[in-house]
Amino acid sequence: MQNSLLISATLIPLFLTGSLLLDNHTTEVPPKSAIQHTLAKATTYTVDPAQSTISWNSKKVTGEHNGLVKIAKGQFLVDGTKLTGGTFVADMTTMRDIDKGEANPFNERLVNHLRSDDFFAVEKFPTSTFKITSVKPIDGAKAGEPNYTINGELTIKNTTKPQTFPATVTLTGNVAQATAKLTVNRIDYDIKYRAAIIGTAADKIIDDTFLLDLKLVATKSPL
Repeated sequence: MQNSLLISATLIPLFLTGSLLLDNHTTEVPPKSAIQHTLAKATTYTVDPAQSTISWNSKKVTGEHNGLVKIAKGQFLVDGTKLTGGTFVADMTTMRDIDKGEANPFNERLVNHLRSDDFFAVEKFPTSTFKITSVKPIDGAKAGEPNYTINGELTIKNTTKPQTFPATVTLTGNVAQATAKLTVNRIDYDIKYRAAIIGTAADKIIDDTFLLDLKLVATKSPL
């Protein structure tokens, strides 16, 4: 009995020592400089709303409408000279129609309808957002042509759906600029007013899709 106790007492320090050695090996922390290098790779470019535009176009059987929505805020993430991410917010309360001249009384009626629950329910959902989830450079893209395929999530009326589209991104000094066109299916966001899917008369149908034409200008944020 005494021998067993002696053996156990001898082995306990060995087990503890081995455990500590194992823990030291598996939880090794990388040097602080390596962590700082990883965190410093992404550079933020902050969108300038005054220089950026979101244009929209919607068609119906009897014609079409064009308008604008202001961007509220946004940012690009850039690693070296490559776009890696970004998030952008549109202020839906700034929506306006421009195809008949902004002084035309029809425009106000149209925009008030677009802001209503029939369409974008702006009072309940004053912003829409787009978040880039991944980007893929387009090989062999010529200057001025789309050079990235953008994958992201577009949120309208608190509903989020994936979107994929080409974009042209340029970096010049401290300025990043992106242009893109994407087609959005309004049915995905439960906007069904005068849609064919609900049995609207043929001469009253509004297209299920609308076009967004984006121009985003951003400047490098100070470190």
